[in-house]
Amino acid sequence: MSHVPLVEHEFATEAVKRQFDEIHAAFGAVPAMFRAVANSPAALASMWGSFGAFAGGTLGPALGEQIAVAVANRNACAYCLSAHTALGRKAGVSREALEAAQTGASDDPRTAVLLGFALKLVEDRGQVTAQDVQAVRDQGWSDEHIVEVMGQVALNLFTNYVNVALQVPLDFPSVALKRG
Repeated sequence: MSHVPLVEHEFATEAVKRQFDEIHAAFGAVPAMFRAVANSPAALASMWGSFGAFAGGTLGPALGEQIAVAVANRNACAYCLSAHTALGRKAGVSREALEAAQTGASDDPRTAVLLGFALKLVEDRGQVTAQDVQAVRDQGWSDEHIVEVMGQVALNLFTNYVNVALQVPLDFPSVALKRG
């Protein structure tokens, strides 16, 4: 059971109702995470706005979902791992690539370095070196990509913390966390 109530559409403010309608249009439902976050309309606006901004980002949905899977697995967020695995499959990422992404791995060296960078950001709480950044550049990624990865990591930390700390009930098919 969630540590906060899951806001119901009929009891939400008008601004939250509008966001719920957008979320419903995107997902076919309003996932429990958004209903928990809606206890703070400002937090919901921030989260939903970030998802929208990154949807049009330079990394694209497939890579964004692989980053989300890696960060969720690292933070032991079963909710986000399950949600982003489902969203990754919808974005065309293979089951095998999503399983590999859980531990920051990929058959593609460019993707692997980006996932490794994302996990280093999480592990070292942003304390990366010039060499870490250069390793990403050496694989052909631009500064725009590097900064966008940082933004994606920050958004995923927010969602991971919400779901773990508030014990939001899972409403996606369950995916097992991996050690690694």
